[in-house]
Amino acid sequence: MDILRLGRTGLKISRTGFGALPIQRVSEHEAVALLRSAYDAGISFFDTARAYTDSEKKMGLALADVRQDIVIATKSGAEDYDGVMRDLETSLENLRTDYVDILQLHNPGKLPDPGDPSSSYAALRDACESGAVRHPGISSHRLAVARRAVESGLFETMQFPLNPLSSQQELGLIDFCCEHDVGLIAMKALCGGLLTDVDTPFAFLRRFENVVPIWGCQTPSELDDFLRLEASPPEYDASMEKKVERDREELGSDFCRACGYCLPCPADIPIPMAARMSLLLRRMPVERFYSEEWRDKMHRIENCEQCGKCHERCPYELNPADLLPKMLEDYEQMYAAHHDE
Repeated sequence: MDILRLGRTGLKISRTGFGALPIQRVSEHEAVALLRSAYDAGISFFDTARAYTDSEKKMGLALADVRQDIVIATKSGAEDYDGVMRDLETSLENLRTDYVDILQLHNPGKLPDPGDPSSSYAALRDACESGAVRHPGISSHRLAVARRAVESGLFETMQFPLNPLSSQQELGLIDFCCEHDVGLIAMKALCGGLLTDVDTPFAFLRRFENVVPIWGCQTPSELDDFLRLEASPPEYDASMEKKVERDREELGSDFCRACGYCLPCPADIPIPMAARMSLLLRRMPVERFYSEEWRDKMHRIENCEQCGKCHERCPYELNPADLLPKMLEDYEQMYAAHHDE
């Protein structure tokens, strides 16, 4: 397992990280077994968040007895001092530990004021001084916020979406973090599931020596894919570049990345899936999406209230209300074709 220095944290971690968001979708037994398999294979960096329902608890159950051998990063989406401290207390209890290696502010819309004693950053600073947190970090889906955070010197790690479909401006964050010695954690390496050829994203990100991707796994076969690639990393070659070019042509730039910040929806529309449904149906196993359950969910689009909240929250400045009607139309056509077969 390759080892990477995570910026000025000085932490030495496996270059392949484990993203724990998907384990909230599987049973406790399955999640614990998966996390333990990752650890046994040499993965030492595990990323989770307070927002990922029971993922922290599952991680605590799986890894508490090897706590000294791993690096844990979690996140708080709270926007004030008391909220971050409450989240931290819950995270420590769930993870069965008395410290987290990295506590990240979870995608704030703007940077908190470090001089405000009631701010989220003040909590992060105090938690570091007490030893409950070892390193302050931040995650962001907004490039301008991410660059300001790196430049500020307040954070030792940055978590940002990076994958072969990232723009040149977004990829510029890699060198920017290197210049400021900020550890760079890559999320959405598979672009929210739209990239199904895992070899290409793995090889693409492997070119950058200061980037640690966190691969979201929820099945043993998914973990095995990344362990296979880690054991024998592929070169990013011309054939992979052609695949990326085809993906860029098909997806363009105005597509949903499934970050989920548009939620909750007052009409209960599952926006992160519904707003890219026709793309998913062309790229993923489709059986589950052709169920009556998913058809009902897609038809919630007809109840859209045009409230604009999803547009306001989207870090990519998309307006899901504009995307959804076409996705429903495409879905109905594909659904009918599937059931006529």
